[in-house]
Amino acid sequence: MAEATEVRGAEQSKNTVTIKDAQGAQTAVAQALSVLNEFYAKAAEATSFAQTGVRKGKAEPEIFSDEPYTGMGAESGGVVGMIEVIQSDFARLEAETSAAEAEASKQYSEFMDDSKVDKTQKSADLDHASASKQDQETQLQEKKVDLEGTQKELDAALAYYEKLKPSCVGENENYDDRVAKRKEEIESLKEALRILNGEDVV
Repeated sequence: MAEATEVRGAEQSKNTVTIKDAQGAQTAVAQALSVLNEFYAKAAEATSFAQTGVRKGKAEPEIFSDEPYTGMGAESGGVVGMIEVIQSDFARLEAETSAAEAEASKQYSEFMDDSKVDKTQKSADLDHASASKQDQETQLQEKKVDLEGTQKELDAALAYYEKLKPSCVGENENYDDRVAKRKEEIESLKEALRILNGEDVV
């Protein structure tokens, strides 16, 4: 948007100068045409006076015609015609530049409106994404704390398991040895029970 504004400003300045110059040129050309038309009118009038009448009874020389001299102004390709073409060129330049300026201004306004809408949407998306990121970072931190606590509990349970393992499983004992020991333990307990009950020990 900043770049478009800078380009548009330069373009508008250039178009303004071009239109102003074209208008000034048209004014100058119109004044020149007025001066030339006035000059040729006076020239025709002066020539007309000079060519009329007979000089001391003599006929006019053949070089004088019945038509007064009006100069080269009205002829095709004459000075007046050339200046009128220049005037029309400046008028066309002003019209084309004004139309181009209006179109460029319209496109710039549409671009800025679209860009503002797009910027607003992107800002809303960014705010939403930032809030979502913050929530996820908070959840991640909480889960890290939970993981650390769970890991500590697991480590304590494994340590306790390793402590109880020898008494529950026994070290380097096979299944038959453990069964035999359990039978002996059971028999010893039965004998102790009989003694407590006052029965004779066999």
